[in-house]
Amino acid sequence: MHPREQTIFALSSGRPPSAIAMVRVSGPEAGPALTVLAGWLPVPRMATRTLLRDAGQQPIDDAVVLWFPGPASATGEDVAEFHVHGGRAVLAALFTALSALPDMRAAEPGEFTRRAFENGKLDLTEAEGLDDLIHADTDRQRRQALRQLKGLLGDRARDWRAQIIEASALIEAGIDFADEGDVPAELMAPALLKIKGLLAEIEEVLAAQGRSERLRDGLVVAIAGPPNVGKSTLMNALARREVAIVSPHAGTTRDIIEVQLDLDGYPVTVIDTAGIRETEDPVEQEGVRRARARAAEADLVLWLADAEHEKILHQGEAPVWLVRNKIDLDGGRSGATRAGGDAGRKGASAEFRISASHGDGLAELIAALVQFAQVYFGSDTGALIGRARQRKLLEEAVASLRRSTEVIGAGEELAAEELRSAAHSLGRLLGRVDIEDILDVIFREFCIGK
Repeated sequence: MHPREQTIFALSSGRPPSAIAMVRVSGPEAGPALTVLAGWLPVPRMATRTLLRDAGQQPIDDAVVLWFPGPASATGEDVAEFHVHGGRAVLAALFTALSALPDMRAAEPGEFTRRAFENGKLDLTEAEGLDDLIHADTDRQRRQALRQLKGLLGDRARDWRAQIIEASALIEAGIDFADEGDVPAELMAPALLKIKGLLAEIEEVLAAQGRSERLRDGLVVAIAGPPNVGKSTLMNALARREVAIVSPHAGTTRDIIEVQLDLDGYPVTVIDTAGIRETEDPVEQEGVRRARARAAEADLVLWLADAEHEKILHQGEAPVWLVRNKIDLDGGRSGATRAGGDAGRKGASAEFRISASHGDGLAELIAALVQFAQVYFGSDTGALIGRARQRKLLEEAVASLRRSTEVIGAGEELAAEELRSAAHSLGRLLGRVDIEDILDVIFREFCIGK
């Protein structure tokens, strides 16, 4: 039997031990498995308490079971759920009993969701939204993933694709009736009008998204600067816990330290890098090299300085904010001394005066980081795009639609081909055409049981 025809099972709840664990079974043998273990097939979609027994009639657990006959189930197949006590021994006994049944095997990562996708229960954007929702660390990530899971992008893409097909049908009809006098012209005008309207609509969606797909990975902020200016102290202050070693000795930080923060719902990765200076120590030299490379890849660089170090030694495309630390030692006043409320603007420079050890000026710095994130990611109130793959395919569709408007008067066959290309891009977005090469990549990122 082909692996996709086999019945699969997996733990679909949290890691044991836990109060309750849910084991899901999907496939043609889900019903027989439930009958063997529970003793009968319960009423569909009704929670039923029963004593589970293995094939040798040895008790496994006092459990609650549910039965979802396909296609009215999460995967579109017959599905059984076992809600058992979440001890490791209980789960081991249940898994052993399920494994002993014919044509039954443990599920691979993402296999439940893939079967739901293949059975038309959700499109690829919804599947990606489910994965993003599972891995969401902040509230803004959760909201964006939930929009994906609700199918908001998929619904728009299906409507766009239907309109493209309608316009393509008009153009191809004009080609078929090319010898019928003014018939082609009568068909081309409404087709062109539909294409231009559709093009403007998709371009508007793309323009309104900002960097919404980057919300999955978050904003990367590098703390850089010479040794002993307080980079590790600032990292600990932002994280509100000790994640980096603080020492008065130069060169203490040799490797890159990262910490994930939630700033007003925005995911931010803060990087503490080695002090940048000339050194003869080969280990510290490697730390400096890595620090320069990581800072060059960051979205924002906080260049830390004190009274002894004024010069910024960073080169890169990302904006650099000068953060003067240790103001408690020179009697300086904290806060933003340049750019102020404009610090969030892309590419804007800013200057802050803080005391990382005492907390002076940190509130202003964090507020500016939140503002920068707001501008960087754009509005998330209606963000539809959650992944770079989705943006790329929408941009390909836009390019094809634009080319179709440019050639529609000179060559209807070329315009029809460009429309087919645009429809194909949206089909790939939804996962309905020519996407076998990327399915394995997407679904293997899922956790087991989903």
